[in-house]
Amino acid sequence: MTNPTLAAGAVEARLRARRDTGRGLLMPYVTGGITPGWTDYLRAFAAAGADAIEVGLPFSDPTLDGVTIQRAGEVALARGASTRRILADLSGVPDLGVPLVVSTYYNLVLHDGPGAFCAALSRAGVGGLIVPDLPMHEAGELTEVAAAAGIEPALLASPSTPPPRLAEIARRSRGFVYAVSLMGTTGERAALAASAAELTGRIRRVTDRPVLLGFGISTPDQAREARRHADGVVVGAAVMRRVLDGAGPDDLRAFLATLRQALDQEIDQECDRPR
Repeated sequence: MTNPTLAAGAVEARLRARRDTGRGLLMPYVTGGITPGWTDYLRAFAAAGADAIEVGLPFSDPTLDGVTIQRAGEVALARGASTRRILADLSGVPDLGVPLVVSTYYNLVLHDGPGAFCAALSRAGVGGLIVPDLPMHEAGELTEVAAAAGIEPALLASPSTPPPRLAEIARRSRGFVYAVSLMGTTGERAALAASAAELTGRIRRVTDRPVLLGFGISTPDQAREARRHADGVVVGAAVMRRVLDGAGPDDLRAFLATLRQALDQEIDQECDRPR
């Protein structure tokens, strides 16, 4: 069974420890319930060197997700995926040695109430939570409730986030700060957004928490470039496109291994540079 001591409340500690060794952090995403044996992808992610794994709870109106993850959510919902079933599946996963972070929309958190929702995450062995449409004025309430359940809610910062709000996001985030590389939805892109470097720099000036960069990280080259600015990357649409195209766990392990290698190469290059 999943190890709740590792998963609940240990996301930031784990990411900090790995970051402080000089490791570039990798957090791949999968939509829960996307296939009958979807939890096999979690094992593949861990085997490929993931430092945390994001599991999406599908929602009928995913406003911040692009076409690929929208489609993945539709497929999962058509298969009968629900919060309860996905968390039940997670409860049956053997300890992966990697923290699990659930992402979803605030409607699903409110459906059962933040307290009950976070308690359910904890029972399933989940340690972190991402709610992209969480209003800032309600983040304090969720952070308090989540803390009681051992859940760490990571908040999102975008290129348009003003300095006072950015400082508040960094203060209230737990686990890590999710840096959204561009103004737009999730999805694969040809190049890393130019706004990514400026945003991560601003975040780093107001917090020492790990900073993970997402939205558009699709290739090893992009992961390598992102690592120059952030502590690590979140990879979602590039993973889910492959799943929708029929890729199995071994295929995804091979793809993520190329990202892992790119992140490690960037670290090696940093170590080799003259001081």
